[in-house]
Amino acid sequence: MSNDLIAKTAIDRRLAEIITPVIEDMGYALVRVRLMGGKTHTLQIMAEKPGSAIEVDDCAEISNAVSAVLDVEDPITDTYTLEVSSPGIDRPLTRLSHFEEYEGYEAKLETSELIDGRKRFKGVLAGVEDDEVLINIDEGTVGLKFDWLSDAKLVLTDELIKEMLKARKAAGELNEDAFDEIETERSEED
Repeated sequence: MSNDLIAKTAIDRRLAEIITPVIEDMGYALVRVRLMGGKTHTLQIMAEKPGSAIEVDDCAEISNAVSAVLDVEDPITDTYTLEVSSPGIDRPLTRLSHFEEYEGYEAKLETSELIDGRKRFKGVLAGVEDDEVLINIDEGTVGLKFDWLSDAKLVLTDELIKEMLKARKAAGELNEDAFDEIETERSEED
């Protein structure tokens, strides 16, 4: 399977192989899959609908389809709870293309190994060059190989929230009144 941050462990990768075709056939994209331990295992699936927001009904639809396939394939031996969600505003960046898509936004990146004495980098995404993710940090622009990353996500900023609201409004997913109300409430706090 291609090298990305969608699935980290062997079981997650196996699950991603099973889940990906199912949700892609339904018109969604897999953002991330994680099987979390604990008393009861939780299988977290994060999905998105390219070009529009993912709603509760979409999550339920994905959950039903994925459950049916997992019952047949049976990759998880223990009992588990299935959670399907959207990536959220401060979304994880799990494919190289995400770093191009969100260029100019603030992000937190983490590497598996120490790079110049550190593993955590917070700054503004500056695009992609070959297989490197560029990020502007205080010290300047750093290029990190995508393979080095263990975790990457957008940072929740006012600018990001405004952009996401604008995008949803443009897609006709937010009505004008609700948007104005949000804008007014936010500006009163400032």
